[in-house]
Amino acid sequence: MQTVKIEPFKIIGLSIRTTNENGQATKDIADLWGKFMAENTLAMIPNKITQDIYSLYTDYEDDHTKPYTTILGCKVSSLDKIPEGMVGRSFDGGSYVKTSTKGDLMQGLIVKHWSKIFEMDLNRTYLADFEIYGQKAQNPSTAEVDIYIGVNQ
Repeated sequence: MQTVKIEPFKIIGLSIRTTNENGQATKDIADLWGKFMAENTLAMIPNKITQDIYSLYTDYEDDHTKPYTTILGCKVSSLDKIPEGMVGRSFDGGSYVKTSTKGDLMQGLIVKHWSKIFEMDLNRTYLADFEIYGQKAQNPSTAEVDIYIGVNQ
């Protein structure tokens, strides 16, 4: 793990309101990924900076035990054109703890890693946390995913 500085950025994608209670987020986020892939959302996002897919968590009611919003999308250069059915948001950036995980996405890789993160003593901001699915995550059985957790410095 390392602490990194993230510059302000914008994202466009699909969103859902969910909670970690009773495993609800695992189902909701899997459904969101299903919709994202089935509807070829990646191709419809305008002004993409890269093809990397961001799974971003924001609008926390309190901490990770309360409802929050997940946005599945891409980093963009502009929020001028947000396609119907999608959301666009700006984030201020800041200090983030970067952690990575590697393995099979279909075997709960991300959920298991977040369980470890929840146990860590991090001074979290609960403004925005995110995962980046880039080139190293193309093969779901040997994916490598970077996870960024917003922290107070």
